[in-house]
Amino acid sequence: MALKKFPLPDVGEGLTEAEIVGWKVQAGENVTVNQVIVEIETAKASVELPCPWAGTIRELLVEPGQTVEVGTPIISIEMAGAEPEPEPEPQESSGKIGEESNGRIATLVGYGPRTSSAKRRPRKDRVNGAATGGAATNGTGANGGGTATVAPPEPRTPQVEEVRGAVPLAKPPVRKLAKDLGVDLRSLAGSGTGGVITREDVRTAATPSASTATPVATPSGARERRVPIKGVRKATAQAMVDSAFTAPHVTEFLTVDVTPMMELREQLKSDPAFRGVKITPLAFAAKAMCLAARRTPDVNATWDEAAGEIVYKDYVHLGVAAATPRGLVVPKVRDADGMSLRELAEALEQLTNTARDGKTAPADMVGGTITITNVGVFGVDTGTPIINPGESAILAFGAIRDMPWVVDGQVVPRKVCQLALSFDHRVVDGQQGSQYLADVGALLANPSLAFTY
Repeated sequence: MALKKFPLPDVGEGLTEAEIVGWKVQAGENVTVNQVIVEIETAKASVELPCPWAGTIRELLVEPGQTVEVGTPIISIEMAGAEPEPEPEPQESSGKIGEESNGRIATLVGYGPRTSSAKRRPRKDRVNGAATGGAATNGTGANGGGTATVAPPEPRTPQVEEVRGAVPLAKPPVRKLAKDLGVDLRSLAGSGTGGVITREDVRTAATPSASTATPVATPSGARERRVPIKGVRKATAQAMVDSAFTAPHVTEFLTVDVTPMMELREQLKSDPAFRGVKITPLAFAAKAMCLAARRTPDVNATWDEAAGEIVYKDYVHLGVAAATPRGLVVPKVRDADGMSLRELAEALEQLTNTARDGKTAPADMVGGTITITNVGVFGVDTGTPIINPGESAILAFGAIRDMPWVVDGQVVPRKVCQLALSFDHRVVDGQQGSQYLADVGALLANPSLAFTY
């Protein structure tokens, strides 16, 4: 009988931790390969994890509601008829989930059945730095085409740094947290297994006790509650701070008479080609953004600080800001510029419904090139949106209202909305930003102009 522990994987987002939302199995239950065993919530999405092995659940190692770091064992599984074997070292893999990379299919990054053997890098001796566990022939390494003889791997233990002496055990992220909060680890007694210091130990030590804290006068029975900052809220806050203090934001505004767009929308409702499709004003705005980007590609470009380059994209991965019970998320419509109005409307409806259900795939949350946020759905006229990190522009689409408007010298009621475009002034000059915003507005005011783009 072999007992294996399944560590929390990086599900392809480069995240460091996730919350255990709920288990789909229980101790004593038999499971099969790829059977969903747990739902986790990352900073980007809710994800269901499949089991990489078949066997019997021995123990659920993490309670629902707990946040654990990537690599932490979360469940132990007993596999009948299998000999115990040491845990292998994590393998670096660039393959995406479901794709083949280096002879193996990635069901989860770093996990899943292997279709070929993999070489492991030599382990450095902790004392003298000499390589152990394997020797490359002909003096060549992995990049030189040589082969290596690898000794059996040693059993793995949790990644915990141990400093000989008075300092207790603590994982690297916990040490960093202690450093940030000014907590001396040598003054703590770890509450974790084997005396390991946890995040909670550090945070408790960093919080002034009742005897040392300065008294604060509060009304008796104050009506307030505290919610931990984590998940989507934490990731969104960090991304917005990074963007606001990295990219020099400029925001321009435009008020548009969209009566012709709304009239076209009514006509399409009775068009057989659009039967069963929900054509929203947002779909028109999204289509206008894609068309206008052809004339002003700068708004769809990226500033690469490390390389000292501006990266121009020949595609539009349109981000759509969506309010969900978990907070604000921005899933992407891939290759939106190649879609018809009907296809774009269908993609937007599916994307927003999936986002509200918290089922957006992690891969659909990254790689955007430009974003639209529909503040009008909340009855808001406009705003000054913050650019998503890695992009150069974001458009706020305001509420459509009946307002007085001058047409041919006469004041008449029209359908009017406001647009706001925020852009990165390192990439987009004022002339380019103004031209793009004007083009989007013109397409909404006169949809027939689309034939000219």
